[in-house]
Amino acid sequence: MAMKSLVVEDVKITPLKESVFVKPLSLEFRQNGKQRKWDMIRVHDSVTIIIFNTTRQKLICVKQFRPAVYYSSIPEDDKKSGRIDTSKHPPSLGITLEFCAGIVDKNKSLVETAREEVLEECGYDVPLEKFEWFKTARYAAYCMLTPFHLISTTINLLMICVVHVIFRAGVSTEGTRSNFFYVEVTDDMKVNQGGGLVDEGEVIEVVELSIPEAREYAEAIDNISPAGFSFGLLWFFMKKSQTF
Repeated sequence: MAMKSLVVEDVKITPLKESVFVKPLSLEFRQNGKQRKWDMIRVHDSVTIIIFNTTRQKLICVKQFRPAVYYSSIPEDDKKSGRIDTSKHPPSLGITLEFCAGIVDKNKSLVETAREEVLEECGYDVPLEKFEWFKTARYAAYCMLTPFHLISTTINLLMICVVHVIFRAGVSTEGTRSNFFYVEVTDDMKVNQGGGLVDEGEVIEVVELSIPEAREYAEAIDNISPAGFSFGLLWFFMKKSQTF
């Protein structure tokens, strides 16, 4: 229901002057005797949590409006004026399907951050000991992968090859760490409807996917999801889904 009632209007493109979340910078270095310069963005590391409700046998995911995805979905000619016509480019272009996730920006451990995000976004109050950390990945891929590319992304010692798939990924300007957790929940742990922090303007819709529905989504060519979602689904299919 949250995404159906979403209203995005008066969209303007403005220069980034100052941000508590994003810090642009350049790294100058000499590589094999040649001077180089690389533009980067310093952002917070993050946690991503794969949630499986064993009561209903469903993966718990979230939908939300991502401004950067919305911006990248609009043709360049329609952005030149500095304003975006939402009647021509509806906000649905920026709605992504993801796992519960959040940035690591507080004086808390990774698992405490993961627990907090699950409660805020999805409404489950889960004990810390239920969370299973399984991977820390560094994002160093291009922003958009197109059909017929063969992408080999090394995540620690795990090699994943993705063929003929489009997905949103962290860009080579970041190199941030995304810490992946898995947790199983039950209906008894549900204490509220989730939806994010309203006072911070978050609008999040909780979405449940059966294992067959998740497989069908993973096989789709054009997924409006981050790369971490595709990785998380593959991990779940390989490591957990056989037990359910």
